[in-house]
Amino acid sequence: MFLHPSPPLLCHRKRARMTVIRAASLADAAAFQAIYAPYVLESTATLENVPPTVEEMRGRLAPMLDQGYPVLAAERDGRVIGYAYAGPAHKRPAYRPTVENTIYLAQGETRGGVGAALMAELFAAAEAAGFRQMIAVIADAENRASLSFHARQGFEQVAHWRAVAWKFGRWLDVFHYQKTLGGGDRVAPVEDGPACPAGPPTFR
Repeated sequence: MFLHPSPPLLCHRKRARMTVIRAASLADAAAFQAIYAPYVLESTATLENVPPTVEEMRGRLAPMLDQGYPVLAAERDGRVIGYAYAGPAHKRPAYRPTVENTIYLAQGETRGGVGAALMAELFAAAEAAGFRQMIAVIADAENRASLSFHARQGFEQVAHWRAVAWKFGRWLDVFHYQKTLGGGDRVAPVEDGPACPAGPPTFR
C-alpha cells in the first residue's frame, strides 16, 4: 500500500509566508468541507447541488486514505487553504491504473501558485503509487480558469460532452482531460497496491 511520507512534501513561498503541501488525514475533513461548500452553492465547478456535511466528507476521504490513494492538503499559518486528491476513476478493477483528480482552493487562494504546487505533488504521489493515467472531469465551457489550469499542468482534452448537465438554470458541457503518469502504457501495471487491476470492485 502506498503511504505518503510524514514530513511536509513541499514548501511554497507566498507573500513571505510558507505554504506547506502535506499528506492529508481525516482530521482535515472539516477544512476540506469548508473549502468545497461554496463551490457547490455558488459555481459550476462541481455538479453537486447540496454540499456534503463534514461527516460525509470524512466518509469520502476514509476509503482513499485507507487504500493508499494520494490525498494532499495545502496549509499556511496552520490553516488549510486547498486540497487535492486522486481517487478511483471507475469501480471496476480493470480501471485501477487510472485515477480521477480533484482540486479545490479556498476563496482568495486561486492565484499565487498553490494550485500548481498541489498538482505537482499529486502527480508525484500518484506515479509513486503506480498509477498510469489521470483524468480530470471539468464542467462548464465557461469555466475557462479550470480548463486552462489543467492544460498548463500537462492535461490534454480527450472528450467533450455537450449539454449533459443542468445547474443554475442552464445546460452545461462537460470536458474530460487526461494526463499520462510515469511510463503510461509503455509498461505493465503494478502487481499490488491501489493501482493493481485485480481483485473486487473499487469503493467508488
